[in-house]
Amino acid sequence: MTIDVGRVIGAVTREVTSREHEGAPARVVAASRAYDTNREDLWDALTNPERIPRWFLPVSGDLRLGGSYQLKGNASGEITGCEPPRHLALTWGMHGQVSWVTVDLSEQPDGRTLLRLEHIAHVPEEFWDQFGPGAVGVGWDEALLGLDQHLATESAVGPESAQAWLASEEGRSFVRRSSDAWRAASIESGTDPAAATAAADRTTSFYLGE
Repeated sequence: MTIDVGRVIGAVTREVTSREHEGAPARVVAASRAYDTNREDLWDALTNPERIPRWFLPVSGDLRLGGSYQLKGNASGEITGCEPPRHLALTWGMHGQVSWVTVDLSEQPDGRTLLRLEHIAHVPEEFWDQFGPGAVGVGWDEALLGLDQHLATESAVGPESAQAWLASEEGRSFVRRSSDAWRAASIESGTDPAAATAAADRTTSFYLGE
């Protein structure tokens, strides 16, 4: 597949903040972008178990409020908030750690729908210093790209084709530019530029397998 990397990177607004969550300091990585579809269709793409694997990963479980989910080879958790077609909240369990993800959808005057995703986590300082927000941010950029392609073409963008594209020069460029964009967001949040750049370089190397 051919993708305008500059367009999809530039379509996302990235924010890095901190707040208290469940009684402890937490890091917040947020990504927002508008999609050329109505809110009901975008909600369906995000929550319909038949559509989720077309842009993200195969999912199983009891996909309703209070139910649990499992993404194949990836995160699992509980659906803690569900207000169709505007708000979804869930726990995100990976590698023995639990974090929290929220997705909010809002209608735009031009007929598009704005998606805002927040990933909230209690991150050990040494890990944050080593990799910065791109550790999860690049992965979410990849998911938002898959959603973009699914909505634009109505076709499936399965994990195999996505991984093949990410291994291409175009895909590797996407990873570098995503990581650099999260570096910029980290600096905007107050991180020392040299430290943010070093963390982004390590994140880029991780995603590229270098």
